[in-house]
Amino acid sequence: MATSNFRSLEATNRRETVLLVIAFMLLLGALGLGLDIAANDVAIVNGHLVGFPILTIAALVFAGVQSMVSYYSGASLVLLSVHGRPLTADTPKHQMVLDVINEMATAARMPVPKPYIMDDPSPNAFATGRDPAHSVICVTQGLVDQMDREELQGVIGHEMSHVADYDIRTMMMIAVMVGGIAMLSDFMYRWMFFGGFGARGRSSNGRDNQAAALITVAVIVLAAVAPIFSQLLAMAVSRQREYLADASSVEFTRNPRALLRALEHIAQIESPLKAGTAGTGHLFIVNPREGLRDDSEGFFANLFSTHPPLNKRIARLQALLGAAGASDVLAQS
Repeated sequence: MATSNFRSLEATNRRETVLLVIAFMLLLGALGLGLDIAANDVAIVNGHLVGFPILTIAALVFAGVQSMVSYYSGASLVLLSVHGRPLTADTPKHQMVLDVINEMATAARMPVPKPYIMDDPSPNAFATGRDPAHSVICVTQGLVDQMDREELQGVIGHEMSHVADYDIRTMMMIAVMVGGIAMLSDFMYRWMFFGGFGARGRSSNGRDNQAAALITVAVIVLAAVAPIFSQLLAMAVSRQREYLADASSVEFTRNPRALLRALEHIAQIESPLKAGTAGTGHLFIVNPREGLRDDSEGFFANLFSTHPPLNKRIARLQALLGAAGASDVLAQS
């Protein structure tokens, strides 16, 4: 049953990844076409587009290259952005982390992910990669220093779930694409307002010039909202997966208390990650850019959060622990 569930999740994540790439290419293609019109490479003459859309083609090529890079090298780029380095058994604590990763991989019946570490005092962790055979689990030094073995099992079990159900691929693609959209949008603004903006229409037709002006305005708006939209997409996709990963951690560890204790520990610490970025925030087990905060719910609170409210995740695990305790009592009676 578990294998069937993971296969279903894998198929869903494959479809989502394809849709993400298509949406990414369409978005950048639209931005490129708007730039062509603004630069007068393409003009509207008698209601028709004329000219050679060189910037549209360049944007589509950029989108294609970005998609390929994010798929095959996204994990390396993510690790580079957070200053991750390979984790070795140079201390007893580091050896314990390696042992726990091996244990959780065995429990999940998955290949052992490559272990990495970030030199950051905040307790956190994330998984990335394109599939279980090319996966990475990265922990912070703060997590290693502050967590005991049971808590580490809960955290690593959570990350192993993201590996097992192929969340890592979707989230990795989003992380790299968000960065690409932000970079291109910034370039567009600089280019349009400092030398490239101000198209001189080729047509004397007033309607054509009005249409060109409207498209140019639409491009400006699109360049402004594209990074925000991509961030909201990353947040929405990430939130949907965290509850499932929490539940799978309990399945892998056979211990609801493990992740519960880890999340309760993290909830008491106000220590945002120094290396946390907007593009990689959705990858971590808890939001790396927020310390102790009010985990309020509601539409707007959830809209701008990469994770479900931490207190609600803790409450769900407490309910699982209570249910497990009740089952033990019944079994003994």
